[in-house]
Amino acid sequence: MSAEPTVFSKIVSGEIPVELLAETERVIAFADQAPRAPVHILVIPKTSEYRDVTQLAAGDPELLAELVAVAKRMAEEHANGEFRLIFNNGPSAGQTIFHVHAHVLAGGLEEHTLGAE
Repeated sequence: MSAEPTVFSKIVSGEIPVELLAETERVIAFADQAPRAPVHILVIPKTSEYRDVTQLAAGDPELLAELVAVAKRMAEEHANGEFRLIFNNGPSAGQTIFHVHAHVLAGGLEEHTLGAE
């Protein structure tokens, strides 16, 4: 039951080159090629076992925690440490690549805040 490789699995394998901003044994981070904010970094696990964040949370919560820790480090290094972390979960929520990934967004988000503080 082998699924078609995603763009992210091709990045992990080195088939598609990207400039890595961070790498651990199980996670990589790199700039989004179609940024939606001044800072837009993707953080993905190296495994393609999980299609979305709910599968990852159920199957490997430690890997999810590592992914969030790398996202925080990216925000500290590339923004002021404050960031929005977005997981699109399913096609109707905007997920187009079914290899779990987090979007780290920062800078220029003031006009896009959700609700009052």
